[in-house]
Amino acid sequence: MSIIQNHKTVSLADAKSLPRWQQPVMLLVVMAAALPLAFSTWVALLNNFVIEAAGFDGVGIGWLQSVREVPGFLAVGVIVVIMFMREQTLALVSLLVLGFAVMVTGWFPSIGGLLVTTMISSIGFHYYATVSQSLQLQWIDKDKAPQTLGWIVSAGSAASLVAYGLLVLSWKTFDLSYNFVYMMGGGATVVIALICWVAYPKFESPHAQHTKMILRKRYWLYYALQFMAGARRQIFVVFAAFMMVEKFGFEVHEVTALFLVNFVANMIFAPMMGHMIARVGERNALVFEYVGLTLVFLAYGGIFFFGWGVVLAASLYVIDHLFFALAFALKTYFQKIADPKDIAPTAAVSFTINHIAAVFLPAALGYLWITSPSMVFVLAAGMALTSLALALMIPRHPKPGRETVFAKG
Repeated sequence: MSIIQNHKTVSLADAKSLPRWQQPVMLLVVMAAALPLAFSTWVALLNNFVIEAAGFDGVGIGWLQSVREVPGFLAVGVIVVIMFMREQTLALVSLLVLGFAVMVTGWFPSIGGLLVTTMISSIGFHYYATVSQSLQLQWIDKDKAPQTLGWIVSAGSAASLVAYGLLVLSWKTFDLSYNFVYMMGGGATVVIALICWVAYPKFESPHAQHTKMILRKRYWLYYALQFMAGARRQIFVVFAAFMMVEKFGFEVHEVTALFLVNFVANMIFAPMMGHMIARVGERNALVFEYVGLTLVFLAYGGIFFFGWGVVLAASLYVIDHLFFALAFALKTYFQKIADPKDIAPTAAVSFTINHIAAVFLPAALGYLWITSPSMVFVLAAGMALTSLALALMIPRHPKPGRETVFAKG
């Protein structure tokens, strides 16, 4: 198929006649693999880079992470952008922005430079994440969604595995610089995004999406779960890895090795989790996740209170990451209750809701961290329990009119 043909618009029904590698789901898989090559590289180096190059402490990392979440809070702006640009095009542009920003991160080893490059890369990351969620729910059949999303998560984990594996093997062996690794990770994402731009046609979803902000009363439980997920996840993303560097003195290759174990586990278990969600339902899967996260966060707090060691801390980090992999049950819950035309605007609104707490929480908890790190994780345990209470309100078989256990639909 020629490049000119590839840029034709193809309906989802007609896309089934394309070669399998060129079908919509495969594009979702390839984009999911492209994202972590830049983002996972940025994450793997971040804590060591900011401590060694910019002299950050808990307050500094808190402010950096708060700035990183501002574009997530403003993800509702996607609704305006898709008035002028296809969601598929926006996803690829966002990957390009992320990749370029990560490429130049090593050039600016100062708090000012890091704030700027972090903001730009975050715009790419969060706009891609918003649009990809929308495309996934539009392009994947409801009956196959949990299993397919599990494979997409697995593809992203496999890409992270490649990035982290190379970093672990080569960081000390070849005495790599931060700048070189950032260039390679970000550049790989840029190359894959450009290939996707050329190789895939433009896919047309069967339901034209609303291009205005949608807030529906019947989605209130989904909004509440998104808010709690964003608040809770920030503590894990910001402070769990920072603890491994600050408290236990992990070096770059050791932090990366820990991430490597996480993504091996995700690559293996994410498809299984997809099948589990399809079998037991979103409510039971989320209840299992939130009970597990509550126990993990309490154990994190115990590391500081009781002086537990590095092996337990590393084990909890891996277990924590696995529980978070179940979060795509929240996507399939929304897919089951949503009006198909609401998917794109609600994806944008939900990302904004997810990041309300993320804008101020890391900075605020950075000050708490320097006085009582254990209390940061105790607060996270409380958030997980709140999420558990909300998850119990999901019906066993959600659908329009039956969004919560209180609905009589």
